[in-house]
Amino acid sequence: MRYVIFGKTGLTVSELGFGGIPLIRLNSDLAREVLRRAYEKGVTLYDTANMYLDSEEKIGAAFSGMREKVVIASKSIRRDAAGMAKHIETSLRRLKTDYIDLYQLHQVSTEKDWNTIMAPGGAMEALLTAKDKGKIRYIGVTSHSLTMALKLVKTDLFSSVQFPFNFIEIAAKDELHPVAKDRNHGILAMKPFAGGMIDNAEIVFKFLRQHPDVIPIPGFDSVAAVDQVASFYERDIVTTPGDINVMERYRAELGKQFCRRCEYCQPCPNGVLITPAMGYRVIAARMSPSVAVKFSSLFMESVLQCDRCGACLEKCPYDLPIPDMLKAHYDLYEQHRRG
Repeated sequence: MRYVIFGKTGLTVSELGFGGIPLIRLNSDLAREVLRRAYEKGVTLYDTANMYLDSEEKIGAAFSGMREKVVIASKSIRRDAAGMAKHIETSLRRLKTDYIDLYQLHQVSTEKDWNTIMAPGGAMEALLTAKDKGKIRYIGVTSHSLTMALKLVKTDLFSSVQFPFNFIEIAAKDELHPVAKDRNHGILAMKPFAGGMIDNAEIVFKFLRQHPDVIPIPGFDSVAAVDQVASFYERDIVTTPGDINVMERYRAELGKQFCRRCEYCQPCPNGVLITPAMGYRVIAARMSPSVAVKFSSLFMESVLQCDRCGACLEKCPYDLPIPDMLKAHYDLYEQHRRG
């Protein structure tokens, strides 16, 4: 494991980070085991969020008594000063610490949100106050919109930017990353597995290790997963023409529009199980049609409850035409069901 300086923060962090979302699926003992295993393998950067249920609490418990040995990043979706201040205090309490190394504005992808954040009484006021008091050391931002991420980085108000990056979603490489590096921002890569749509870990990290200035933060839900990914950082990895072909097959399979399973669209007011249903095309490609139908029947039948109300469209950070995609996936499911 190599260690790098995280942009203008001056913090030294591991070249591989740890994303906190999967911790919510684990009981406290297993979460501690997974977190401590990552630390044993050299991982020192841990990213979570106020909205990730008990993820903060599990990280706080795992690193109690050794707080200074890890770098902890969290984030809040709140846009107002009062709400942001409350979330910072909640994060401090859950993490069992009196400071958080990096606190990020979570998912800033619209001008409306940005204007609210920067207005009098907006979230930026609370972040700056918390920074002045030593409760947070540095301020970062996350986004799923390339246009907004570029704008946010250029404000020079932040020390880091977090954005999706994997061998399918590569736009950040030529547009966002050069600007962030020029301004000495730390760069975090969320969704290294494209929200779980890529199931070949070795290929994922063969690509990512070509970009050493970008720190991926995969989620881990087992010691075995930690060991597997950490092993890719224990040796030099060479990308072969065969690896490139595998990446191209994934790109062709997923196309330009695919669900990253971020679940911002949920819950559906009509009970549609949107996230799993959005993945049916990929499931059907990886299983036989009959197996795919049996595996997917519960969530695919829920698609019939969609009345195209548009609630999911307003919440999707990738601007996916979700109702249209659900209909197309259901039509494919029906075709498979009828044999």
